[in-house]
Amino acid sequence: MRIASIVLAAGRSSRMGLRNKLLESIGGEPMVRRVTTGAIAGGGQPVVVVTGHEAAEVGAALHGLGVTVILNLEYADGLSTSLRAGLSALPADIDGALILLGDMPEVEASILRALMAAFTGESAICVPVLHGRQGNPVLWGRRYFREMMELTGDVGAKPLMARHEAQIIEVEVATDSIFHDVDAPEDLARLK
Repeated sequence: MRIASIVLAAGRSSRMGLRNKLLESIGGEPMVRRVTTGAIAGGGQPVVVVTGHEAAEVGAALHGLGVTVILNLEYADGLSTSLRAGLSALPADIDGALILLGDMPEVEASILRALMAAFTGESAICVPVLHGRQGNPVLWGRRYFREMMELTGDVGAKPLMARHEAQIIEVEVATDSIFHDVDAPEDLARLK
């Protein structure tokens, strides 16, 4: 089965003030590069990175990685627009897509590999879980792409999970990195 990775990296980082969190250095590299190299190491191909806010700078941070970088001109209209842009960039023969958030730099490649190992086909939704709590990233089977393309506003695909609860495959992981996104300066300070 062919599984792609989509890194959502178009947001405005509005809660970070004037700083673009995706360009902040984590472990010596920009956050967006760290997330993207994790996606590459996870094994999903192709890796598509959706940019928007400060697209040139975000794209420059990914230089040399060999990923597909696309521009979401509608990024200001919310997360759903980036999800649609990323899905639209996938080849027709993709069976599933890992949806990674560009502000979750602690997610290990091993989590992505575990989700892919659990994937049973285009009707599966594979979700990492720790102590009964679901996190990110999520691996969506191609069956759900059409519904994801119909989402609007500043929402991801989480609402679809309730609708398709019977198709969810929970993948137990041993780390809470699946919950840690960087939204505010204090989140960034914790990471650094």
